[in-house]
Amino acid sequence: MRRAHVIRTPDQRLRIFVSSTLQELAPERRAARAAIEKLHLAPVMFELGASPHPPRELYRAYLDQSDVFVGLYWERYGWIAPDEDVSGLEDEYNLCPADVPRLLYVKAPSDGREPRLSALLDRIRHDDLAAYKYFETAKELGRLVEADLATMLAERFEQSQVKLAAAVLEEADRAAEPVRLPMPLTELIGRDADIAEIRRMLATGIRLVTLIGPGGIGKSRLAIAAASAAAPAYEDGVAFVDLSAVHDPERVLHAIAQAIGVRDTGDAPVIENLTTALHDRQILLVVDNFEQVLDAAPKLTALLAAAPGVAMVVTSRVLLRVSAEQSYEVGPLPEEWSMNLFVERARAVKPDFELTQDNSAAIAGVCAAVDGMPLAIELAAARVRVLSPAELLERLDRQLNVLVSGSRDLPERQQTLRRTIEWSTQLLDDDQRHLLERLGVFEAGFSLEAAEAVGDGGHADSVSDVLTDLTALVDSSLVSQTVSADRPRFSMQAIVREYARERLSDSGEIARVRDAHASFFLRLGERVEGDLKGEHQREWLQRLGDERENLRAAERFLLGGQDWDRAAALAFSLYLYWWVSGLLGEVRTWMDQALESGDRLSDHTRAIALYFTRTIMFWRDPDGSVAADLATSADLFHRTDDLDGEALTLISLALALMAGGKPNTVRAREVMDTSLSLFRASGSLWGESMALVLLGRVALLEQKLPEALDRFEKSLAIAQRTHDAVGERIASYHLGWAQLKLGAVEDARADFALSVKVSASLGHVEGLAYGLEGMVAVAALSGDVERAGRLAGAARALRERSGLHNGPMFTFHQAYVDQLRATGSGAQLDEAVAEGRELTVEQAVAEALAAGQMPAQ
Repeated sequence: MRRAHVIRTPDQRLRIFVSSTLQELAPERRAARAAIEKLHLAPVMFELGASPHPPRELYRAYLDQSDVFVGLYWERYGWIAPDEDVSGLEDEYNLCPADVPRLLYVKAPSDGREPRLSALLDRIRHDDLAAYKYFETAKELGRLVEADLATMLAERFEQSQVKLAAAVLEEADRAAEPVRLPMPLTELIGRDADIAEIRRMLATGIRLVTLIGPGGIGKSRLAIAAASAAAPAYEDGVAFVDLSAVHDPERVLHAIAQAIGVRDTGDAPVIENLTTALHDRQILLVVDNFEQVLDAAPKLTALLAAAPGVAMVVTSRVLLRVSAEQSYEVGPLPEEWSMNLFVERARAVKPDFELTQDNSAAIAGVCAAVDGMPLAIELAAARVRVLSPAELLERLDRQLNVLVSGSRDLPERQQTLRRTIEWSTQLLDDDQRHLLERLGVFEAGFSLEAAEAVGDGGHADSVSDVLTDLTALVDSSLVSQTVSADRPRFSMQAIVREYARERLSDSGEIARVRDAHASFFLRLGERVEGDLKGEHQREWLQRLGDERENLRAAERFLLGGQDWDRAAALAFSLYLYWWVSGLLGEVRTWMDQALESGDRLSDHTRAIALYFTRTIMFWRDPDGSVAADLATSADLFHRTDDLDGEALTLISLALALMAGGKPNTVRAREVMDTSLSLFRASGSLWGESMALVLLGRVALLEQKLPEALDRFEKSLAIAQRTHDAVGERIASYHLGWAQLKLGAVEDARADFALSVKVSASLGHVEGLAYGLEGMVAVAALSGDVERAGRLAGAARALRERSGLHNGPMFTFHQAYVDQLRATGSGAQLDEAVAEGRELTVEQAVAEALAAGQMPAQ
């Protein structure tokens, strides 16, 4: 149901509450007001209206009616009224509603900040509820306020679009799209000239720009900023390819495919899928951390040759040495910008930190000691909470020259950074250092729960407080913290992770800790296997997406140790995640490794390996070998008393039996009757719902339409009762086809619409393509050539750009399109198809779900 939303009259502009002391910051208040009004927003300020109300009552009322809180602070804490414990300045901050965005600005320098204001600013920093920036002049403040409000409004607009889509389309905007650029948590300092030059290189037609420099120099941040600046020149935008967790050059193209939304289905070479997806697109790829997969460089040039609209910005510590490459060396920050970076990062841990005449020489010395390396500067600046700049410089001068372990064969600046990391770790206690080393086994971030699981390195008797130690690592800038789905998540920069792994390897503990890492994700898989099929499905699909690289790392460890049983168990427990996320092709390569090892596999492991390696090929089975192997897999599951495994495999066997020109519906029905009985025996409602869909498909092929309708309706009822979104989209799609064959076109429209909505909310591209194709048939039957063509074009483009090949097995829309073309509408239809190919996913979903009835026949 469409939700009501507020329609504002023209006078109802967003209100921006400005909090500060009045006399001390009068010029700054005027600058803030000018910036707010420049954006056609309404400033809410104490001095803008005479009111007969007491001041405290007045600003409380103003706050209640405001949409954004802007706080300005310098040296004065403000007047404390009689019978009050805090000043009006602090009271305004305290009374700001939790859901109101807060933008705070602190004037620098300050030679005499009052203690209570310093305490307030320190509390604000720890609250972690507000953006926090420094400024020096009223003019600078005006620019900051204007820019930050504009950015915030853009973000809020995007969020409002998400909420509106959730109300109308049930989160349709979540359908898979390319991985967009990360949003850095801090401002990039001192790189304007670099950004301009990289943008110029791209604008002149250079399609492969390699940013080279040592780890920690800021290549990734610069690449992101430069790509963001260049993005308007690329019709299909920018995508980010993170290779930090990729160690095999053969997986590079798969990482690119994943980043641009191409599914690794395993039934076609990934280069073919990529070429199809990219051949007509104008897109800029940021390929990060290439130095560890240099042998894959020719694959990049092959892709560029096949897709002329694609350009790449690659970060690497060394040159790729391919013909298309143009390099750009990323150097250290100049002294002035180094000092600015130091001061900004220092303020993150000590809000009242200032650059003064007394400490400027020491800060310059620290920056020089670490060669202007941004990461090294950040590591040093993180220590100003306990050390003054002079003390920092003294320690660096004394220790950097003797910290040489593991770095003598590295370039000079790389040695400097590694020594700075080691210096930083020497300021930790033993438990904190050991935790840092163990955290090196994670890929692309980790949760607190995962950190606790490996924090003892596999020793159950450890008494270390992982949370306390992890907090210390965050405070030291060796680990960074973000929030994902309201849960804290942590990560390390690549160079820090490398250092941690080297130390862990030197200690002889790396195998033990990697085993603890794999064991954690095995337990996680076992724990969430049921939740993936019920009401927590969406939550776990997202959380497992965050852990994707760790799941891969766990599999690599288990496969590398020929621990086939645990490797298969991890893969099978998360079957639904791999499927919905389009990663079955990768799982197939893991299980192929087990089958091709020559080792004797347990019956259960062999059953799993055969299932994963054959199920994605069920629709290509000209000689019956896939069906035979699936039958063997089902038999092995039967021998090991795995009812759900056997029943699931029988579904794939039935699909194989129904594929091709001569479907064996009799045998397929027998197989699915057995599957349904097994799922019911095990109590798996998810499995029962899936089996009913397949029995309905058998009935459809046999033209037993009432039976098919009954099966699909029962399947949908189970899926909705158990909050199984994947099952709901499958059942509703099939129900739509049954309704269509029975002539109930409007019922079919509703069923296909539900399939589109649910698929989009899951980000399940395969399901979305099917749902759009169902809507094509509805439009074709109604004689709506334009709509049918646009949706057909959108579905075709979605399949091409996502690497989906098995559509003909599951869709029936082409016959209806052919009928429409036979009426003489071919030219109009082709034009509409071309238009549909240009639709975004969101536009295609909106087109499919647009209100309207069929024209009268």
